[in-house]
Amino acid sequence: MTRALLAIVLVLLLGGAARAERLIVSVSNHRVTVTPNYSGEELVLFGSVERDATTPADRTAYDLVVTVRGPRADMVTRRKERTFGIWINTDYRQFLQVPSYLALFANRPFDAITSPEIARRQQIGLNNVLLTQRVGGDYADVVPNDAFRSAFIRLRTQRGLYREDSSAVTFLTPTLFRTGIPLPAEVPIGTYEIEIKLFANGAFIGKTETAFEIVKVGFEQFVATTARHNGFLYGLATVAMALMTGWMASIVFRKD
Repeated sequence: MTRALLAIVLVLLLGGAARAERLIVSVSNHRVTVTPNYSGEELVLFGSVERDATTPADRTAYDLVVTVRGPRADMVTRRKERTFGIWINTDYRQFLQVPSYLALFANRPFDAITSPEIARRQQIGLNNVLLTQRVGGDYADVVPNDAFRSAFIRLRTQRGLYREDSSAVTFLTPTLFRTGIPLPAEVPIGTYEIEIKLFANGAFIGKTETAFEIVKVGFEQFVATTARHNGFLYGLATVAMALMTGWMASIVFRKD
């Protein structure tokens, strides 16, 4: 009985310590609509670090790492080589259920926030994010400088779909913060998860999560929804549209 009571007290004490600070966050728009002329935009994440009576008095400065992950999907990176004057695919690597959009933001350099061990465990920075791959018959992540992994991140970064910025989070006061979340024109449709991690003096204090959704509206969404839920009608509409297009073309280019 005594040991049980001691265990309960320890749990309560540890739970109280874990709640010494908590994060309160919100995003400027929880539902982003993509129209035919959508050219991208930037959301704003803002929040505060809420302290309580159990917060250590000497803890006055904080670090934040914000990770935004888009819908997951399987992707392939291919290696091309020039053979007899022609570029051909010689090898490839399949990435399994990786984020279609991935952004990491912080208030200062990632390697200054915490130790390398904690950074790897908490996936701080693009080099530490797990990107599971199919390597032969195995499924695993690989070293950060792996050629396929580096190429995959580079290509996604060039399209604005992967990014990291160690100065994107701004503390407006010692406990109030904000950061922007850039969304490119070709942003994938789906649910985006935001994970905010709090650090102090190199130690991981806690985290919170929020999310937003990107949806497609207009004629494109109608077509996509019809194709997904009623393939037969979509097929008929496609055939009818093709016939109509051919008929109109014959009228336009008909010779007198």
